[in-house]
Amino acid sequence: MHFTVEEENLICMYHNADRRRTISRLTAALPDMDGDMRVMARQTLSKLERMTDADYDGQKFHYTEE
Repeated sequence: MHFTVEEENLICMYHNADRRRTISRLTAALPDMDGDMRVMARQTLSKLERMTDADYDGQKFHYTEE
């Protein structure tokens, strides 16, 4: 699965021990996000939901400062 730099940064902010917990933390934060951030978060969640746990565990997520 390919993630943009912005999506990877978002995942890093809400990253937890496994894919399902990361999805849960990101979903819980949706109400506090503005419109553009919410759109990106939903896009990221969609990609995370389509991944398997094994794919997630094998993925390296890196926070990139711009």
